[in-house]
Amino acid sequence: MNVRYLALIAVPIFAAAAMAQSGHADIYNAKGDKIGTAVLHGTPHGVRIKLEASQLPSGTHAFHIHSVGKCEAPDFKSAGPHFNPENKQHGKDNPNGAHAGDLLNITVGADGKVKTTVIAPGVSLGSGPNGLFPATGTALVIHEKEDDYKTDPTGNAGARLACGVIQK
Repeated sequence: MNVRYLALIAVPIFAAAAMAQSGHADIYNAKGDKIGTAVLHGTPHGVRIKLEASQLPSGTHAFHIHSVGKCEAPDFKSAGPHFNPENKQHGKDNPNGAHAGDLLNITVGADGKVKTTVIAPGVSLGSGPNGLFPATGTALVIHEKEDDYKTDPTGNAGARLACGVIQK
């Protein structure tokens, strides 16, 4: 087999691997307005999520990955519970936690905007059990209140304010 032929075979394989290591989500509010975006990239330490959104109440809010890729307004309950493939309890401060979808709180400024980056250490953009592209899909949700990092099942995070389906 000549080297040029091998190179042509390798390029699509590497391109597919690179594509599997990124994702995005358009974030919508309860009125159905697009208010932001999230860009996801695989890292050796989990998935890096860069979130930019506006039109949110100022203050600290819980930010989670949910187990269903549906964002039906106005309450976004269609996104299901937190992504939890290992059947743990909620929160980084819970001795029986955390869900793979539990993320750090985000802070929205007085102008209603947030621009932040968080790492989701318990997930990947691959196809394994902790991968964010299962048949049911997954979603990012911004909650009304801050996460207390320990109360099962949601950290007392309150209502769901915004939601975005994670896509390749």
